Amino acid sequence: MYTGDQEPIKGYKANVRSSDRKVLGVVSDRYKVVQNTDAFSFTDELLGQGVRYETAGSLQEGRKVWLLARLPKEYVIAGERISSYLVFSNTHDGSGSVKVAVTPVRVVCNNTLNLALDTAKRSFSMIHTGNIHDKIQEAKDTLFMAERYMDDLGIEFEQLRRQKMTDAQVKEYIELLLPMDEEPTPTQSRNIIKLRRDMEQRYYDAPDLQKVGNNAYRFINAVSDFATHSTPLRRTANYKENLFARTVDGNPLIDKAYQLVKAA
Repeated sequence: MYTGDQEPIKGYKANVRSSDRKVLGVVSDRYKVVQNTDAFSFTDELLGQGVRYETAGSLQEGRKVWLLARLPKEYVIAGERISSYLVFSNTHDGSGSVKVAVTPVRVVCNNTLNLALDTAKRSFSMIHTGNIHDKIQEAKDTLFMAERYMDDLGIEFEQLRRQKMTDAQVKEYIELLLPMDEEPTPTQSRNIIKLRRDMEQRYYDAPDLQKVGNNAYRFINAVSDFATHSTPLRRTANYKENLFARTVDGNPLIDKAYQLVKAA
């Protein structure tokens, strides 16, 4: 890396793609390049366990690459079918790490339900420094903890289904999730009211939740549906990329909803 005056910048270098010489990011000298073939090298071994590749892609012109695989076991949790997926991701701009995340999906509506459980990890990550191959082996081992996560998630969903919620609680939690400024402008007020009504309708009116009952499980699903499928007030250029990131790392809105019902 050099300055405009061609002076070297100590401690940093450019990560350049060999095929077109495109700079993917500026990284530290400690950064270790992990090629996609290395980052995802252990995934082929999982095919023998019945894991099936679903799709793959890249974001931000190749700076981030991901691979989606479906686990063979389909779970019946709280009386509903839940499919489990693994998302593998790798970055080349120094912004992240090689990561593996468990992503449960409620089959009837495609809602993502990767709650932040206290008892099991939903993701494993490693920084691009040090002995990468040792860490990839550790990631491979962590991958097989997906079943533990799904088992613990099933226990949690059963508890949430037994936790009844009143209409007053639903209203209170929605207002906490979508707070109004103390002195909102008319436009801000209309926007927040619109978002609150959207989330409320997903709780009360969603066809797939009509037989679930008025409980915390239903509320988490309504929030997940809102977080995953609602149209944002302002759709930014990187909206889809942010949505993908929340699928891997967990959605803050769903996590907050989960914390609210757990604290009740």
